[in-house]
Amino acid sequence: MNADHDATSTGDPVWICVTCGGHVPAAPQPPDVCLICADERQWIPPAGQRWTTPEKAAADGFHTEIREIEPGLTGIGLEPPIGVGQRGVLVSTAAGNVLWDPPPVLDRNAIDAVRAAGGLGAVTSSHPHMYGAIVDWSAEFDAEIALPEADLAWLFRRERPVRTWSGSLEVVPGVTLIQCGGHFPGSAALHWTDGADGRGVLLTGDTIYVTPGADRVSFLWSAPNHLPLPERAVRGIAAAVRPYRFDRIYGGWWHSVVSSGGDATVQHCAERYISFLRDEAVLDPQPGQG
Repeated sequence: MNADHDATSTGDPVWICVTCGGHVPAAPQPPDVCLICADERQWIPPAGQRWTTPEKAAADGFHTEIREIEPGLTGIGLEPPIGVGQRGVLVSTAAGNVLWDPPPVLDRNAIDAVRAAGGLGAVTSSHPHMYGAIVDWSAEFDAEIALPEADLAWLFRRERPVRTWSGSLEVVPGVTLIQCGGHFPGSAALHWTDGADGRGVLLTGDTIYVTPGADRVSFLWSAPNHLPLPERAVRGIAAAVRPYRFDRIYGGWWHSVVSSGGDATVQHCAERYISFLRDEAVLDPQPGQG
């Protein structure tokens, strides 16, 4: 590694919130409260705030698992999970590689896998709950951090420069970040034109939430607290991704996949969601009509 990712030159450790996976700057002791968990979109455990460090996580057996998702997409997840448990995705292209939603701990297994795939040009994320070890990845590979201007205040470690953006940003040719809003003002999706054998892929974290049946999506202000989004926010998300063609959607976890018809699914599910908000939905459908 280029640097010790557990401690700064002062010898103080970087602290990781066990509940959300967020990082806070190196200090002798962690803060009393994680500001991400104290926000309405997350939660603080009834037993109180808990913290770990990269070194302690490694000693406790946490390690990254690497899997090919499809050609050009490599999943990087932490086992057992910490925080929201997202599975990061490395998008590999001829123009450069981009890491999306990195997990909270960076270890040698992950570093070696990304080096073998050609390194890393940029690291980015769907929203603050999935920033993970974004700063450590940037430091290890001298990679650009790209985050929406609207959510920059949620990045608490500022050891590395950040490229801010709004609206959309083509990180490398064919790989575009899309600001959708909703869950957070800067909540984003990543569109990869060449994914799914050229039919297009959308990576969503939980900006667009892939449901357990893997045949529809939903839209949430807070998943753990079961708070919905208003109509204007749902329409904003659907409008943001409408110009892009994508057959496949990958959510934030290993099994969160809409394998085909992704772009039409988002638009249909947005209208269905809005029909519930407006009290226009059929609430007692017959079998096979849900």
